[in-house]
Amino acid sequence: MQSSFTAPDAKLKYRTTSFDLVLTDLRLPDYDGIQLLVDIKTASPQTTVIVMTGYAEVGTAVTAMKKGAFDYIAKPFTPDEMLDVISKALGTTALQGAKNDPLEKRKAQLSFKEQGVIHGISEASNRLNEYIQLVAPTDISVLITGESGTGKEITARAIHNNSVRKNFEFVAVDCGAIPKELASSEFFGHVKGSFTGAVEDKIGHFEAANKGTLFLDEVGNLSYGNQIQLLRALQERKIKRVGSTKEIIADVRIITATNEDLKTAVEKGSFREDLYHRLNEFSISIPSLEERFEDLPLFIAYFLEIANKSLNKNVLGCSDEVLQVFQCYRWPGNLRELQNVMKRAVLLTVGDTIETNVLPAEVINSSAQVPSSRGFSKADYEKEQILKALKKTNFNKSKAAKLLQVTRKTLYNKINQYNLDF
Repeated sequence: MQSSFTAPDAKLKYRTTSFDLVLTDLRLPDYDGIQLLVDIKTASPQTTVIVMTGYAEVGTAVTAMKKGAFDYIAKPFTPDEMLDVISKALGTTALQGAKNDPLEKRKAQLSFKEQGVIHGISEASNRLNEYIQLVAPTDISVLITGESGTGKEITARAIHNNSVRKNFEFVAVDCGAIPKELASSEFFGHVKGSFTGAVEDKIGHFEAANKGTLFLDEVGNLSYGNQIQLLRALQERKIKRVGSTKEIIADVRIITATNEDLKTAVEKGSFREDLYHRLNEFSISIPSLEERFEDLPLFIAYFLEIANKSLNKNVLGCSDEVLQVFQCYRWPGNLRELQNVMKRAVLLTVGDTIETNVLPAEVINSSAQVPSSRGFSKADYEKEQILKALKKTNFNKSKAAKLLQVTRKTLYNKINQYNLDF
């Protein structure tokens, strides 16, 4: 075993000596860690490289694995955790490496374009995916609820993409954007001359989605009269264009979404109870980003990759300070807000790393407990995060360890270190 304390010394050694495994930090005082990784793999492609990163700096780690690293380990870690990663690396043959590529495993957890939904690793995310897989093959009507920005349309598309209707149209309609006077024409179409402005025949959303899926977003915004028309179309599976007497078969699967409480609307009389039960044969509640806290590093890494592609940039990751801000912020806009913040940050970043100066003011200012370089140590931050995780899991240490993305042993060590046992 050999050690190097400078990049030039490391370069000299790997050029003159054959190594089975190299362990390197990505943050080096005298060289770029990613570039060192590339240098090693260029000089010796068969050498296995494990990289060490700052706590939860997943974006940079994923970039490293794309450049050829076998795996990464986030600091702080225990000797046992390091030995486990090294054992896996040394015990992995080339064939096993192809089948068990750590990057591919992580990318599978974030399948977005293929499946139409982002899969995290939290219990809430796993439950959401189970529901999607369960209901997708059926023709059951699904009501999706959740806060704004949680990904209700993405979930609806995932249900469609995993159904027998996937080769037909997925038609998404924003019910809140349709004037009630035009709703009949929008849903069912019209014939030429049926009303002022009907200068030609038009097919409606039901016809466009025939044999496919019709997704009605913010369905609670429909007027009472439009609700009656929708209920009749769903019951009879037939529609008539405005101004026509000809019935048209509408073989559509209905998925609806709302961020309102439709049960309350039913009780108030503003939403029909019979339509509510027709739409709510199966309900899925999309968890907020705050409820998927342990998925945050994965979402950050994914949206970083998307932003880099769309903006033609190569930002490698976020600074520790940015990650701390993100972890303390409540994300009222959920995934949509996180994606927008990441895209803005990538656009404004001039170096390799996103820093706090490119974050929106509301993200910085509303994180009152955000640690800073003045008066808030790493130990203070770790204690705060551990306490937050313990409270969130009702002091279940196994679940808290999952939430913090550390092993149970590491969590127990930290609890003892900070005298946090209760």
